[in-house]
Amino acid sequence: MIVAEHLRKTFPGPGKSAPVVAVDDVGFTARDGEITGLLGPNGAGKTTTLRMLYTLMRPESGRVLIDGRDVAADPEIARRALGVLPDARGVYKRLTARENIRYFGELHGMAPALIAQRTQALSTALQMDDFLDRQTEGFSQGQRTKTAIARALVHDPKNVILDEPTNGLDVMTTRGLREFLKRLRSEGRCVIFSSHIMQEVAALCDRVVVIAHGSVVAQGTADELRARTGESNLEDAFVQLIGSEEGLHA
Repeated sequence: MIVAEHLRKTFPGPGKSAPVVAVDDVGFTARDGEITGLLGPNGAGKTTTLRMLYTLMRPESGRVLIDGRDVAADPEIARRALGVLPDARGVYKRLTARENIRYFGELHGMAPALIAQRTQALSTALQMDDFLDRQTEGFSQGQRTKTAIARALVHDPKNVILDEPTNGLDVMTTRGLREFLKRLRSEGRCVIFSSHIMQEVAALCDRVVVIAHGSVVAQGTADELRARTGESNLEDAFVQLIGSEEGLHA
């Protein structure tokens, strides 16, 4: 389980102007066995929030708990409990997909036999067998994303954070990744992913956290958000909640 409490993050403004508030008092709980979606327009603060969850950034105030442990007090233990697909998908181009995954397994101190076992399981689940032993230079966006997801999950983490995992993918690859996320949920993992794509959130999420202008403006199930706004579909509810259609991709 991942808990965010009153997170705040600012960045220096241009010149002598006031700091830019990227995240302001963001809080929510992502439970085991559920998919929690961070939904908001581009620039809403989703990626900054995720970076604080997986220890890349330190919040100026507030705290993050991973399975009850304070991330700031024990970041190494928190990282071992996390599998992360960041907004930057970089893979090592001179390595094969299998070698990329094995390298991350070694960083986690895993035994070679266990790395091989997890690699094959992930390759099957993500449909990577046909390119697993190819050098990643020249990979499609979908192949790079699958490789990045597999290496993030090689150590079998209970908590998974994905920043816009289907961004730039074709329809069939997106469908496959959606099924993979459902499988992670059925295994009892805590899954958080960010998106600005309405269909994705409606199809996958048990709970939705709507972020706009760096703050949480609403959270709950899709039905609860529709009921709160009096709208019959999630897209109209979202537009009403954020107060603007800017950045919306239906």
